Amino acid sequence: MAFGTQDEPDEVMNEINMTPLVDVMLVLLIIFIITVPVMKHAVNIDLPRASSEPEVTKPQNILFTVAADGSYYWNEQKIDDAELKSRMAAEGVKDPQPELHIRGDKAVRYERVAQVMSAAREAGVRKIGFVTEPESK
Repeated sequence: MAFGTQDEPDEVMNEINMTPLVDVMLVLLIIFIITVPVMKHAVNIDLPRASSEPEVTKPQNILFTVAADGSYYWNEQKIDDAELKSRMAAEGVKDPQPELHIRGDKAVRYERVAQVMSAAREAGVRKIGFVTEPESK
């Protein structure tokens, strides 16, 4: 019978061996230390600048005036009733469509302004606005 310290095979080891984990971490650290400077080396060139947004061309607004006597003006140029529909049809097929700004004299009959709006709707003009003067205080 020996009272010395001998390894007994039935003892269970209950600690995690950290040596392989530390070895793997050190290898990964060395790999990253070597590869990061290599990735930053590149040929210096001056690249051209380009916009990825499509160029948007804004159409001119149409200033349409209905005078007090009922006459029509297309961008300050007098037109007659027959020319109104042909001009509206030409503007209705444009892409992008211009905005139609209607200025109606306060003394003109509403029927004349309604005719302009009807011609614009029939021609397919979708953007219609009314121009007014601000009220003075």
